Amino acid sequence: MLIQCTKKLLDQLKIKPDLEKQETPLFSWHANLITIDRRKTIVLMNDSSRYTIVLYGLKAKDIKHLNELIIDAIRQTLLDELVKPEIVERFLERSPEIVYTKTKDRTMVARLNKACDNVWFNGEKLNPDQIIQSAESRKVSTLLVGDKSGNYVCPNELMYRDLETFSKESIFSCKAVVFKVTLGLENHNVWRRVIVPIETTFEQLHDILQIVFGWQDSHLHDFCVFDNKRPVVNLVCSDDAFDYPSDIPMIMETDRKLSDFIPKYSRIKYIYDFGDNWEHYIELEKIEENYAKNYSVCLDSDGTAPPEDVGGEAGYDAFLSAIADPAHPDHEEIIEWGGMQGYTPFNRELINRMLRRSL
Repeated sequence: MLIQCTKKLLDQLKIKPDLEKQETPLFSWHANLITIDRRKTIVLMNDSSRYTIVLYGLKAKDIKHLNELIIDAIRQTLLDELVKPEIVERFLERSPEIVYTKTKDRTMVARLNKACDNVWFNGEKLNPDQIIQSAESRKVSTLLVGDKSGNYVCPNELMYRDLETFSKESIFSCKAVVFKVTLGLENHNVWRRVIVPIETTFEQLHDILQIVFGWQDSHLHDFCVFDNKRPVVNLVCSDDAFDYPSDIPMIMETDRKLSDFIPKYSRIKYIYDFGDNWEHYIELEKIEENYAKNYSVCLDSDGTAPPEDVGGEAGYDAFLSAIADPAHPDHEEIIEWGGMQGYTPFNRELINRMLRRSL
């Protein structure tokens, strides 16, 4: 595997780069050293796809074992993408020796700098307790980048294509769950049926639910897992939640996966915006043993969800009355406000395009 390093990174590594080494783009990476929150961060970008791998908070002892870290980071990130384990190992075995050289291509260096900018701008999402930043790597790799033809592409989709060409088979196969998620409204029927890979984290499930219900991710949330009608555990998104203890065991949602609780438990409640208190009831309907995607898909739906900050169901009813009555004194203003809040009829095709990029 060829790692083409910037001078800054080579100086940090204190190694003499190989002068002559050629490798196919799929097994070649450009790499740079940047600093985020005073922590040393190495960003690797694949030459073929521009897929990005992030190593964060590196210390001197970590630099000494950089070869192993790079291999482990590629392995972990691709496995977290739900690429078949045997394909990941074949990919790593194809070019097992790591060789460091200088950068040789200005275009690739410019692309690497863009990848570094994307990592830096998303720096607040880096996990300070981990060197291998799989979640950040996958997120940055979903961001559109321009090519020489003026088109825009997603590095992760190019990487999937390259891996399928390399392996000559479908690269995804995982267990997935089919959920019916119902928004708890007395006067309106709003629900979504979604298939979700079982290795999805609760943090990712939050993102999925935000997309399928059209929320803006402007408020806090939590999950409660139930054994029949008895709450088993409360998964929270903020350390502040621990200032308000309850009888239900409370844990952070970070890195907790659906597979930690499903299928043992089949009911989950998701609350978004503790002011408007939107309660979503998640019911397990089915388990798919061989799901050939690594992202969620909305299979079915009914109803349009309320706009953000409308004031709960009572506010939503008042909102609907105002937009339905041209004689209402605030009719035009409420329609304009609803548009600003993204209140539009549910569009499953658009939602599924968004889900594909949410990863």
